[in-house]
Amino acid sequence: MSLRVEPHYFDLGPEGRRSLVDRVLADRLERARRLAVELSAAWGSWGPTMTPDAGRVAFVSDRSGSPELWVQDVVLDGPPPEAVPLRFTDDPVVSVSWSADSAWLACAVATGGGVRTQVWVVRPDGTDARLVAGSSTQHAELGPWTRSGHRVIVTLPAEAAGEPTRAFLADPATGSLEALAEGDLIHVLDLSAYERMLVLRDGPRGHEFCVVVDRERDEEHPLMPHPARGATDRAIIRPAPAGSGHPGMAYFVTEVGLPRRQLVSLAIDPDDWSRAPEVLAVREDAELEALDADDAGRRLLLVWNVAGRSELELYDTVDRVFTPITGLPGAVATSPVLSRDGESVVLAVEGPQRPRELWHLEVATLGWTRVTDVPELPGTGLVEPSLERYEGLDGLEITGWLYRATGSGAATGGRRAAMLHLHGGPESQERPVFSAQHQAMAAAGISVLAPNVRGSSGFGREFGHADDVHGRQGAFDDVTASARHLVEIGVAEEGRLAVTGRSYGGYLTLCALAFTPEVFVAGVDVCGMSDLLAFYEETEPWIAEAAVTKYGDPVADRALLEAISPLNAADRIRSPLLVVHGELDTNVPIGEARRIVARLEQLGREVEYLELPGEGHEYRRVESRRTLVDAMLRFLAPRLLGSAEIESRRRPR
Repeated sequence: MSLRVEPHYFDLGPEGRRSLVDRVLADRLERARRLAVELSAAWGSWGPTMTPDAGRVAFVSDRSGSPELWVQDVVLDGPPPEAVPLRFTDDPVVSVSWSADSAWLACAVATGGGVRTQVWVVRPDGTDARLVAGSSTQHAELGPWTRSGHRVIVTLPAEAAGEPTRAFLADPATGSLEALAEGDLIHVLDLSAYERMLVLRDGPRGHEFCVVVDRERDEEHPLMPHPARGATDRAIIRPAPAGSGHPGMAYFVTEVGLPRRQLVSLAIDPDDWSRAPEVLAVREDAELEALDADDAGRRLLLVWNVAGRSELELYDTVDRVFTPITGLPGAVATSPVLSRDGESVVLAVEGPQRPRELWHLEVATLGWTRVTDVPELPGTGLVEPSLERYEGLDGLEITGWLYRATGSGAATGGRRAAMLHLHGGPESQERPVFSAQHQAMAAAGISVLAPNVRGSSGFGREFGHADDVHGRQGAFDDVTASARHLVEIGVAEEGRLAVTGRSYGGYLTLCALAFTPEVFVAGVDVCGMSDLLAFYEETEPWIAEAAVTKYGDPVADRALLEAISPLNAADRIRSPLLVVHGELDTNVPIGEARRIVARLEQLGREVEYLELPGEGHEYRRVESRRTLVDAMLRFLAPRLLGSAEIESRRRPR
């Protein structure tokens, strides 16, 4: 019998070592691609809404490959019952809300899969489905149901510059619309029990304000002083606590006059608006990101954002007692709903190793019960990211979630490669949620740092406004600082760093390649802006109007917008670039992708273009997400982990 012994890595010559490493890397890439396929198909459930008795829940789930409406019973003493899909449209369902009498479900539906939405109503058994508002050309937004009646609010944003936004009360049985409110960028957040008082949000991005409208007297009263630096963007109206001496109370989330978003209240009294707002809950380490209340206004549900992770509390408005909720079965909680009687909570929970699923909290016992499940995930261990803290170029603290590549050493040639992934917004926030993309990259040997550059939410008012208009260079510098951090901590070596991002993050990706071409050797721009002036001309009117406080005014700040548009500096882009865009995107219109691709092709640069059919700004279908992750793996792996022969061709001279 003969025993075959593989030669040791260091006993091989240079060519043998390179060949072995290339075979190992090719095998890793193939395993990462298979993992990406499995994780992209790992469906979830989110956006729950309950019947008044909390006995049934409706939600959105993509378990069939595209987001649809599902309904199921809530069972607390056994395995989750089977959910039933209500299929009344071929378009993706975005959100759902149950009426006060349990007779109707109202849904926002992505028209054709794009950015614009329609509002539909349907019975909980799937019958009587009808379109209430919206069309292929008109965007309609779903608002709340009335609390004492049986109508739902729909809002129609302006279709052209200078036109108002209009809100209506819609009758689900007849489809009739009754005019409710009119304004610039209004959103109806809530109505009082008998529909006399209305809470409206208005204002551009980062400067939203809320007013209470007395419909009987045709008067409006701001919840916080306006204009002011900072936003007030969430508010509800409930009966005032017993013994308070006034009939109603507004509870709202604001950062006006505060360093972070906190819970504030204001007495609602038609005959006396002299009372000052009262701060009810302040945390120096967290921002309040979600708020709900029972019908009586006795119990509030608060969800805090603590550097990206979620913490929950209940607040008794009479006794003024806070009760922390422990045992949250995941890192991040979204779309929380408190039942009308205040005895149940249903919300979506997820983490880096598990997709979104619904959980039920029994308030009396603070006990958790899973409502929906998720599919069985691959046996391969998934990465748990660490929260990194480091300084920007000007000393400002930046945070980011680091997904370290799995496996290393001589078998990979000691190669340390990484990519930045920049989120959209910029008011969004990178959090420890389930990401097939990040996990697949880590499995391929590419570490991922997902930073929260200045302008991100979750870190206070000043941080969120630090990139406004003339502060954009600060965000560019934060990208450079994030790359430097990866090199300093030994996660990546210079020459093996890529930059990627979507929406505003795609814009930052293009800017990084154009304005700091020496830092990154490859980039992936997903639905990012390349020409800010063209973006203003082609995006939806209500998006353009709200964006001026964040990016700048296309008239007054024209020179600035030209200077920071990467299309105008495309000749400086030297690294290979993959551009991805949805066919139906009218938020960041598809011309933003086609223009930068055409310019780079004219310049003879290495650029690839992937257009996803039937998708808008969000890629909701499983097949689209799978295609995107696979394309990123194929594009980045050889450029970050490839052999010396590939490395010599990476960057045009």
